[in-house]
Amino acid sequence: MENINVLWVDDEIDLLKPHFLFLKDRGYMATPCTNGQDALDLINSQSFDIVLLDENMPGLNGLETLTEIKKLKNELPVIMITKNEEEHIMNEAIGRKIADYLIKPVNPNQILIALKKIFNKKNIISEKISQDYQKQFSLITRELEEINSFDEWETFYQKMIFWELELESSNDKSMLDIFKNQLKEANLKFFNFISNNYDKWFKEDKSPVLSHQLFKKKIFPKLESNKPCILLLIDNLRYDQWKTISPEITEYYKIESESSFFSILPTSTQYSRNSIFSGMTPLEISKKLPHYWINDDEGNSKNIYEKELLEHQLKNLNQNIKFSYNKITESIKFKELINNLNNNLKESLTVFVVNIIDIISHAKTEMKMIKELAPDSKGYRSLTLSWFKNSPLKDLIVRASKLGFNLILTTDHGTINVESPIETISDRNSSSNLRYKTGRSLTVNSKKVLKVDNPEEFELPKVSINSSYFFANQNQYFIYKNNYHKYANYYKNSFQHGGISMEEMIVPFVFLKPK
Repeated sequence: MENINVLWVDDEIDLLKPHFLFLKDRGYMATPCTNGQDALDLINSQSFDIVLLDENMPGLNGLETLTEIKKLKNELPVIMITKNEEEHIMNEAIGRKIADYLIKPVNPNQILIALKKIFNKKNIISEKISQDYQKQFSLITRELEEINSFDEWETFYQKMIFWELELESSNDKSMLDIFKNQLKEANLKFFNFISNNYDKWFKEDKSPVLSHQLFKKKIFPKLESNKPCILLLIDNLRYDQWKTISPEITEYYKIESESSFFSILPTSTQYSRNSIFSGMTPLEISKKLPHYWINDDEGNSKNIYEKELLEHQLKNLNQNIKFSYNKITESIKFKELINNLNNNLKESLTVFVVNIIDIISHAKTEMKMIKELAPDSKGYRSLTLSWFKNSPLKDLIVRASKLGFNLILTTDHGTINVESPIETISDRNSSSNLRYKTGRSLTVNSKKVLKVDNPEEFELPKVSINSSYFFANQNQYFIYKNNYHKYANYYKNSFQHGGISMEEMIVPFVFLKPK
């Protein structure tokens, strides 16, 4: 570590010589100063990394000196040291953006710890994270080998999200690379698990909550009499994105419960969200409500009947509740809804479908700037957080908390960053989605995909009599043979959904109450 230049301001500085020697041995070069005015002169003429500032001094006191320091160099960190434990003094110091606050008498180790928190915190945390993951690596590997149930996969995926976020906050790139390889291995085994078990979930009682069961099993049980609730369905919100924005939300809401459910296949809006609002599988919708189902090969918008599907589900489940449905794709609509949110207090359920995260995801494909801002999952999360902090969605949540709404936050499916193209041959009527394909005469140049010859076993409608479905694995994406290289390069390193991965299928369901 390079020497850190410390300015120590105290009217009894002679008593602190042992502290100076202690710090010098550890790479901290301290310059003594006995009063506030001299300290300001030194800051003007010399370069310091930090100031240790006594609160009680003759002439300019500590708080007055602090104010002047911030005028000169606002970015210069200051640690306040005082005998005074009065709360208003602490509040004043904290309000003026001190880096830390210590009570006299202070020993050298206290000073050292305070300095380390400021200058070495990131490195210390990084080393600790790397050490902890190394210890956990073999345990995670063994756990992965033994997973054989959907609830174990839900728990395992949360653990992987934890380590991904931890390692990305550290400086250890090599450890992060090891983790990414472990995540790829996990997704391959998850693909095999889904391939072998998914069709059984529609026939057995022992199954995860799937999209079409979300209202019945998770949403309706959370509704309270005489307590309005907002259902916030954020399209394309991955579980790691929820973890990233959750600290912003928990300033205003407390988490009562946090769990997950499985998005149905294909993990696309057309299938998953229609299933959520209807309480039916895609096959059931196409048979029982064909006027509300639009096939892949039809050009119309695929999610234009969500309100009608929800009305039908409420009627089927004998849920006589007052609700409203709102789909939001632009900020202007947000602001109108925020201003009128008090009008929803008499409703049991207010539904907001927010498509903006999905728009950001698809924009990465089409806009060079978004590609640069979100080159990987870390960048994608960072972009999500940056948007959310300054978004009308956060304003809506703040307003809802003040009005006393309970809040359910969930999504329809997740997404994954694709890197490996697969050559595909088909007729012109096959689907355009990159993570799944359906249609006639489909040929896929890979054995590492899931082919479903009988879609009804997966509760999926047939586009034609002999149509099948293909689902991509890990980070694969389907590219037609015509202009293969052009489109393979165009879509590489973009976020797509529709296939089989933990990121796409295991998605958050969170119930919150206002603070």
